Amino acid sequence: MRIRLTRMIPQKWRDAEMIRRIIPFMGMALLFTGCSLAPQYSRPQAPVPAGLPDGPAYENIKATSSAPAACDIPWREFFTDNRMQRVIETALENNRDLRVAALKVERARALYRIQRSELLPKVYGDGSGGKQRLPADLSGTGRSETFEQYSVGLGVASWEIDFFGRIRSLKQKALQEFLSTEQARHAAEILLVSEVANAYLSLAADREDLNLALSTLDSQKGSYDLIERRYEVGVAQMLELRQAQTRVDAARVDVALYTQLAARDENALNLLAGSRVEPELLPDSLDDVRPPKDISFTISSEVLLTRPDVLQAENFLKSANANIGAARAAFFPRISLTTAFGTASGELSGLFKAGSASWNFAPQIGLPIFDPGVWSQLKVSKVERKIAVAEYEKAIQTAFREVADALAQRGTVEEQLEAQSSLVDAAAETCRLSNALYTKGIDSYLGVLDSQRSLYASRQGLISVRLARFTNLVKLYAVLGGGASSTVVSYNNSGSDFDTEKSG
Repeated sequence: MRIRLTRMIPQKWRDAEMIRRIIPFMGMALLFTGCSLAPQYSRPQAPVPAGLPDGPAYENIKATSSAPAACDIPWREFFTDNRMQRVIETALENNRDLRVAALKVERARALYRIQRSELLPKVYGDGSGGKQRLPADLSGTGRSETFEQYSVGLGVASWEIDFFGRIRSLKQKALQEFLSTEQARHAAEILLVSEVANAYLSLAADREDLNLALSTLDSQKGSYDLIERRYEVGVAQMLELRQAQTRVDAARVDVALYTQLAARDENALNLLAGSRVEPELLPDSLDDVRPPKDISFTISSEVLLTRPDVLQAENFLKSANANIGAARAAFFPRISLTTAFGTASGELSGLFKAGSASWNFAPQIGLPIFDPGVWSQLKVSKVERKIAVAEYEKAIQTAFREVADALAQRGTVEEQLEAQSSLVDAAAETCRLSNALYTKGIDSYLGVLDSQRSLYASRQGLISVRLARFTNLVKLYAVLGGGASSTVVSYNNSGSDFDTEKSG
């Protein structure tokens, strides 16, 4: 039952003593509850070098300072392929892991609001009424009597006045836990985008390998038919026919293998997307995929600090820091207030008449005298903060290692691609010459088989290197915090609410 204060205190009510005593006390309590015993937070120094590691793998990396940083590029601008964009959009809408991460954010937001509400008094309203009859032998007057009592009022039950910041420290702890779940959701989004892109590229590469295996199978069948006719007329030997058969069977094995891999890639892409991807959105080869946008490859420890997983670890550290304040506050008195005011009468019609006011005011203070648990809780909170510091430093070190690995591949993949392309050209020319020598009877068919095998393996290697070049760009975008600045979570210090802005 909710009753407005103006209804409960009519103008005829002249008893202002309760208001003079309670209202100033509550106002002062709200005014002076700003103390906090949490230690002042300072960000630990990053336990990583300021720049890239030294070594030949990093010598060919060219600083592209003119290109934007990965954290400043929304994924829609980085992935320029229209079909891939549509698949990523589908994944962001339907992926169940990302949906669970978003729901965890909402749960943490609600938990924070619950903790924040502990700072304010919980005002409740109630009304009651009843009759009671006493028989004559129980009545003090010797006659049976009937009693009536009606009351209505507002009250505050056990409101803890946060003089020493215990509740504020717990509120700050809940706030940092909420922000950590938001960063976890953002990290999950970046991971999902990169996984979808990698699955899309893997499907393109395996389909290209499948097309290569099919074309190789056709050419090997042609070679087998030719040698079979030569064998029938006595020009070729049985050994040559069986050698040709081995290449046909090897190509058949690869066709079956890459058919399976392409199907598995498509299944993985459907799982990431959360629904079946339309066939017209799937690539047939790496040539069908437009390369991602160029990004700058300069690195420093400051860049790593913007990664969502590093920010998540820092939020956990801030949460542990605030928990120390709550543990310290447990050593100090807890002051709580229970109060109520309203009106009461023996008749329902007399509830709001003059002289029917009723109130109670019961402040309470509790001081721990002997409680070993508070010391243990303080020690636990300090150890938890040390754990959070170690985990934060480990997150930075892991981020540095991931970026360094990606840049090491970036520094060598172009040279590897150039060498592999040259190898394909040389193997193709070797295969052409071997066929010519065999046709003229100068060389055996074994040389043709070796050259065909080398050409096929080099073409497969070229597809793998091209795939590695594509996935390296995706990896760099992800480990450098791709799109990190496109989602900003801001918190109003007044405690009103959070604002989440998204772009791209």
